[in-house]
Amino acid sequence: MARTLAAGWSEGDEVVVTRLDHDANIRPWVQAAERAGVTVRRADFDPATGELTADHIRAQLSDRTRLVAVTAASNLIGTMPPVAEIARLVHEAGALLYVDGVHHTAHAPVDVRVLGADFFVCSPYKFLGPHHGVLAASPELLETLRPDKLLPSSDAVPERFELGTLPYELLAGTRAAVDVLAGLGGPADGGRRTRLGAAYEAIGAHEARLRARLEEGLAALDGVTVHSRAARRTPTLLLTFDGRSTEDAYRFLAGRNVHAPSGHFYALEASRHLGLGDTGGLRVGLACYTSDEDVDRLLDGLGDFLKQTPAAH
Repeated sequence: MARTLAAGWSEGDEVVVTRLDHDANIRPWVQAAERAGVTVRRADFDPATGELTADHIRAQLSDRTRLVAVTAASNLIGTMPPVAEIARLVHEAGALLYVDGVHHTAHAPVDVRVLGADFFVCSPYKFLGPHHGVLAASPELLETLRPDKLLPSSDAVPERFELGTLPYELLAGTRAAVDVLAGLGGPADGGRRTRLGAAYEAIGAHEARLRARLEEGLAALDGVTVHSRAARRTPTLLLTFDGRSTEDAYRFLAGRNVHAPSGHFYALEASRHLGLGDTGGLRVGLACYTSDEDVDRLLDGLGDFLKQTPAAH
């Protein structure tokens, strides 16, 4: 999409990216802008609160803005920016909004029209499905775009954006994953969309309860900093420890059957903006299948880890 959209840009145009995003929603736009001679503007977020507001985006908009790329939820610290409010500003500036919904889609229902996204992308591997890419956009908008493609492949929308034969097994797996999600809300009248709404309501309540339990437990531990602080966010917590390596914590917890990896998770600019450099932190993620026992095992493991003498590095 970056290559395709950049074909319509000209020198003096601008694109806006954010420091909160996964690099998959930063670097492609930066590279495309460099080739097209277009200026890249970066919207900061508040490292103290983790908030990315509409004002952060507004400060970077101009009459030459062609596209704004923003995450619907940070995969590093969970922040969920006000995408609908951002969309109104972007469209008032005459630009397009490209939303990375990979992390968001696992935790919250998606209505692309309500969000105001011109392009919304995600991957089913985040919501129990296989690993491939999904883009939602209006057929009318896609009709205006001409991607590079093979001569024999279909030029119809949306097939013109595919590289060739469709991955039918991945599509079947995606549908199955959506059906599984739709069944998590219990019996519900109506179609699959209605059942998905009920399921996400149940998932949200479950994850919110576990997050509160986790945050209460973390607050009782000395030497733990939680960098996930936005008012509206997914149940994803980034932690660092006074005088201790998050890689050591990762290895220690793995021995306790807890998978909480350490790193920047490709959100490199966000990690640096938080003052964590290229090291990042320990990421704890809750999901629809996480249990109270899982949370307690994590907290017990962290408590034992923090009692140890820090390893020399």
